[in-house]
Amino acid sequence: MAIPAWQLLIDARRDAGLTQSALASRLGTSQAAIARLERTGSNPTVTTLERTLAATGHRLELAASPGRSSVDETLIAENLRLTPAARLRAFQRSRDSIAGIAGRARRRGGRRR
Repeated sequence: MAIPAWQLLIDARRDAGLTQSALASRLGTSQAAIARLERTGSNPTVTTLERTLAATGHRLELAASPGRSSVDETLIAENLRLTPAARLRAFQRSRDSIAGIAGRARRRGGRRR
């Protein structure tokens, strides 16, 4: 699972026991600059990310992987976390819901409202 760069920086800084000011001091920059890097949605360059992580005692490792699957892997993962009994109950709820929809469609003769 990919972690956003800004979250990676926050986690590394906290893991190192550093404040934003202390990290800024190590990098020769301002606390405000660190706050900008850690802001949700920030997108630092790889060079900035490597340099900042190094100042926390961490290093960046990148790996390429095949493109996204057409399958919703998050849904699969959620279902795998369920017990077999919970999976069966979820299946039964889905089946009952589909049966209800099909029944209503048959009663209307397939006409749309």
